[in-house]
Amino acid sequence: MVWYLKALKNYAGFQGRASRKEYWMFMLFYSMIYILILILESIANLPPVISGLYYLSTFLPSLAVAARRLHDTGKSGWWNLIVLIPLIGVIIFIVFACQDSQKNANQYGPNPKI
Repeated sequence: MVWYLKALKNYAGFQGRASRKEYWMFMLFYSMIYILILILESIANLPPVISGLYYLSTFLPSLAVAARRLHDTGKSGWWNLIVLIPLIGVIIFIVFACQDSQKNANQYGPNPKI
């Protein structure tokens, strides 16, 4: 939960680097909360207003942490746009997000693991 809150606090921080753990822990808690909201809306027979608001409120933080994750692997944050390519784009992005950090400082900052 610490990583999730850290990403939310740095919601507009597209500079710097994010470790694999920071990115995947954020995505884990983001997904769990989103699925929980969807289940509660389904049980209560509510329109998807709350899930829509949650998605909109966490869209920018999720883009920012993904850009920082790409920076950690030495790629530009613009590689986030690859997910717009149907099917293959998401697969390529997941491969990029799973790559290990560059060991030394790169043009985006020092290694977050150190």
